[in-house]
Amino acid sequence: MMNAMTLHDFLQNEQQQGHLPDAEFTDLLQSIAESCRQIARAVNRGALTGNMGSLDSENIQGETQKELDVITNTIFLEHNQRSGHFAGMASEEMELPYEIPAEYGNAGKYLLLFDPLDGSSNVNLNAPVGTIFSILSHHGKASPQMADFLQAGDAQVCAGYALYGTSTMLVLTTGFGTHGFTLDEEKQHFVLTHHAMQIPADTQEFAINMSRQKLWDAPVKRYISECLQGAEGPLGKTFNMRWMAAMVAEVHRLLIRGGIFIYPADQELRDKGGKLRLMYEANPMSFLVEQAGGLSTTGDQRMMEVQPGSLHQRVPVIMGARHEVTRLQGYHQPTADAS
Repeated sequence: MMNAMTLHDFLQNEQQQGHLPDAEFTDLLQSIAESCRQIARAVNRGALTGNMGSLDSENIQGETQKELDVITNTIFLEHNQRSGHFAGMASEEMELPYEIPAEYGNAGKYLLLFDPLDGSSNVNLNAPVGTIFSILSHHGKASPQMADFLQAGDAQVCAGYALYGTSTMLVLTTGFGTHGFTLDEEKQHFVLTHHAMQIPADTQEFAINMSRQKLWDAPVKRYISECLQGAEGPLGKTFNMRWMAAMVAEVHRLLIRGGIFIYPADQELRDKGGKLRLMYEANPMSFLVEQAGGLSTTGDQRMMEVQPGSLHQRVPVIMGARHEVTRLQGYHQPTADAS
């Protein structure tokens, strides 16, 4: 690692190759990286500073907020509004888009959407949590309105996440592969450690919340049943199951060693559309997965072609190994053999 490429040098190289939208994108991503570095420190020191508990409040999703949810949301807002690159921001923790104060200017060319602390229910367990972000172009001259944020996933110019685990990692794509950077704690900068990450087309590992099995629709029940039948079943191979209760950790595992991640709509979630949020979770993770050779779908439609109808829209999610995602998506088709 003596000659490891830093995030800054990597971005400079990407800019020279025309893989970034414009020259200021290097500074923009460095600002996001610094936000993630600060959040990593806040998460790491949560127990020492007494910030591990829950608040007497709920976010717009109807979920009880952790103190770290609020702290990390503030870090991401405050640091990135000062960069001058964003016309507006939207967070999973806030009902409406965030208006950047006039003192920082709102003439930026981009919109930032983010989940500041994905998997926050894990914080008291010292289990992995993360930050997910998505960047869209802002084409208007005026301050962005709600409709400006409602762009399909294919419109993303960049997406990524930070994982706060045994090490802090930043994984991102600008449409030219998915690349992972690890925080050097001594030098306090990110270095390229996982270049051009790839998800194998085949897998023998699935991730799903089995406690909801009785609520699943028939296609998901069929697929998981076939996985559990092992080598003697119709899939002809033995599967392992994993579940980490944080999408950022689940997707990271896909990128590191493959697999399929499933969070379907079910009998309880159908009226909401699903569990995971399209704009802050499903779209950015789908961009990363597709750039790593995987697939992502709702079961009925390619995820990044879904036209969002609201800022906090929820969707069912199936993503990961190309062959297994294709198989499960096929089970959702009306003509699929139900035998």
